[in-house]
Amino acid sequence: MRTLKIIAFVCALLTMSGGWLSASAQVSADGVNVPVAATDTVVPATDEPEYTTSALPPDTLVEAKPVRGIKYDPSQDAALGIAGQKPIPLLAGCSVMGDLAGAVMAVVAPFGQFEAAFRVNLRERYFPIFEMGWGISDHTDESTQIHYKTNAPYFRIGCDYNFANDLYSGNRIFGGLRYAFTSFGCDIDGPDIEDPVWGTLTPMNFDGLRSRMHWVELVFGLEAKIWSIFHVGWTARYKIKLRNNPTEIGNPWYVPGYGRNKYHVFSGTFNLIFDI
Repeated sequence: MRTLKIIAFVCALLTMSGGWLSASAQVSADGVNVPVAATDTVVPATDEPEYTTSALPPDTLVEAKPVRGIKYDPSQDAALGIAGQKPIPLLAGCSVMGDLAGAVMAVVAPFGQFEAAFRVNLRERYFPIFEMGWGISDHTDESTQIHYKTNAPYFRIGCDYNFANDLYSGNRIFGGLRYAFTSFGCDIDGPDIEDPVWGTLTPMNFDGLRSRMHWVELVFGLEAKIWSIFHVGWTARYKIKLRNNPTEIGNPWYVPGYGRNKYHVFSGTFNLIFDI
């Protein structure tokens, strides 16, 4: 019996000493106790980078290298362009286009034009453009029976600016300016003119009358990319006459590329555009 008491006493001492050792197994650098799980590896708190050793045996010491993140360099945005795309070069391309609206007007309206243009793309912002066309009219006024006929070329030169924020989509919002010029001949004929005093008739038949006009155009346009190199675009134009040289009998009724011979007119185009 005495032997059993001694063995029980020794076991109690061992149990108490084991619990005390587990509670004080780790101490921080400033002397404060840090409770940890019995299976954790003790790592002293220092200013050095932490290392992960959970995949290694507790008694194995391996010096792991710290994992470093990818540094952000703002200069890379300027080199690669927005959204990681390549920067837009100075000469970003050229385009050719034709006006479909003017061609339809030449068939169904008293006047119209067949027009084509060549455009240069500078950094997707500036678009110098050269437009040329052939204006035609073969019209008889129903009230006066005066017939007017002309067909002649006209020319425009100018530049558009793209106001759109996204320069990579191919969709554009334009504002621009044009200077335009034409020199043309026209034929005018109609019923004979009767002298109110003598009653004589004077034939109204004038062929080869010459005229010239200079004007400017304020342009607003939209353009949408349909597929790869193909775009469609719309423009609205406000035209202001600068200088007009009338014919021998007065101002012509229609001016190629300008429209009705007024001080200012509105017009528009619908363009089919191909990048080259």
